[in-house]
Amino acid sequence: MQRETLSEGIIRPVKGKRDPQLGPDAIMVMLPAELKHLVREAKAEEVPFSDTPLYKLYRTKKGPGPAITLAGPFMGAPHAVIALEKLIVLGARRILVLGWCGSLQPDLKIGNLIIPDRAISEEGTSQHYPLPYGAPRSDSRLNRMLEISLEQQGLTFTKGEIWTTDAIYRETPEKVRVFQKKGVLAVEMEISALLTVAAYRSVSLAGLLVVSDELFDLKWRPGFSDSLLKKNTRLAGELLLRLSERLTHWNLSQSTQSTQRKGKVLR
Repeated sequence: MQRETLSEGIIRPVKGKRDPQLGPDAIMVMLPAELKHLVREAKAEEVPFSDTPLYKLYRTKKGPGPAITLAGPFMGAPHAVIALEKLIVLGARRILVLGWCGSLQPDLKIGNLIIPDRAISEEGTSQHYPLPYGAPRSDSRLNRMLEISLEQQGLTFTKGEIWTTDAIYRETPEKVRVFQKKGVLAVEMEISALLTVAAYRSVSLAGLLVVSDELFDLKWRPGFSDSLLKKNTRLAGELLLRLSERLTHWNLSQSTQSTQRKGKVLR
């Protein structure tokens, strides 16, 4: 038996007979309310599939290009990775992620936006996806497009490292101090695992997080009812939707140009 076969899981992500074929662009939304809003905004329709009890899957059809997929909501690395594996096997190749995080730095307040370009894993899922190099980074091209989109909207953001944990009740003062000194921006529950699986499966993934609570002075200040959090989360989700639409149109344009070039060569 080949080494590759030995390293594969016995249970593998597969496309079921009744599962849809997805387009290359998908948005994973951690937050139930924002998923509902984006579904309404995009006039997306729910799609039945084999993992339906675990999360929802929606597709939107705008213009001539492939549909954009909206998936969620999710809680924690194992849940989100199950969905990411399924999205990939169904055809997703560029994945954007919307979520919340807790600030570890005094200059990052509730409602601030963060682009996580890498993550420290304290969750249990990433270790099962061995990579030949160190901790993966989010896709640089998607990150740059995110930055440009935010700048065009006049929205400020911070880019940097995130701490991912499974245990929200074990974000201890000692750990917060250690990660603060390392310059880690915030803590959340999914990003490191999603980045790892994206690298393992050779797809592109980037995220946009909104600060929902603060821990930087070793006290917990939740901001879940804060108006700025609600406003900026809504803006962030709509920005990701518009970016996905542009990616889809760009992909269609590139495909058309390639076909036209081939046609000229053949003639």
